[in-house]
Amino acid sequence: MIRKVVVPAAGLGTRLLPITKELPKEMLPLFFRGNDDRVCLKPIMQAVFEQLYDVGFREFCFTVGRGKRAIKDHFTPDWDFVESLKGKNKAERVNGLEEFYKRISDSTIVFVNQPEPKGFGDSILRARAFTGGENFLVHAGDDLILSKDSDHIRRLIKAFEELNADAALLVERVGDPRIYGVVEGVRVSEGTYRVERIVEKPRFPLSNMATIAVYVFKPMIYAKIEGVEPDEGGEIQLTDAIQDLISQGCKVYAIELREEKRIDVGSSEMYWNALNIAYKF
Repeated sequence: MIRKVVVPAAGLGTRLLPITKELPKEMLPLFFRGNDDRVCLKPIMQAVFEQLYDVGFREFCFTVGRGKRAIKDHFTPDWDFVESLKGKNKAERVNGLEEFYKRISDSTIVFVNQPEPKGFGDSILRARAFTGGENFLVHAGDDLILSKDSDHIRRLIKAFEELNADAALLVERVGDPRIYGVVEGVRVSEGTYRVERIVEKPRFPLSNMATIAVYVFKPMIYAKIEGVEPDEGGEIQLTDAIQDLISQGCKVYAIELREEKRIDVGSSEMYWNALNIAYKF
């Protein structure tokens, strides 16, 4: 059973400047429908947290960096604000917020600092003391999949456990995979592949299967991350650590999305598309 989840949220979001100079990209809003069927706005990271909570996770580690204070504030319940609005007969305005706060209160949330922007791999490595010797799930705070009953997370965990994998990740087929991590693998069943190679942002992609920043790992991934040399930008790439697992004969599997919708906010154009997808979902 996987109990702990690491949520990296330390990226600078430079492709979304100037809005991300003060507002973390994980806090950019998307459209959602509340329980009363009203359209509301909530940060991407809140939606990620709620999905994970609904799957059954209660232990969270958020890795954050400088300028991410808004995340800590948002995930700190302000019950006085809720009661104030109720006293002004605006209870219907805070129903969703109150439900969110209840989920936070029912969870253990740990914040770990990434002092320097040294990449996705380093942000996961920072959570080592939190996960200890347990298997764990990683879910980027700015990568959201819209699916019924969070089925994509359940499928990923099920495949990891049933295949006795050392690592498992989600992938989707895209038109231009050059801006993503890309995997090449052998199909073992419908929508499941044994990964033979993984490369970050290749000039000449191996396939059109792009990685999604949702993974399940055994603790051995930490030693592999430690052995990764920083790239030209000084970042430690998680894909390099996963490739090292593969090279050592470890079992790594990719689970392909079905009819789910991926919300990617990596650039201004992607965010515009994400808003349209979320509003229509």
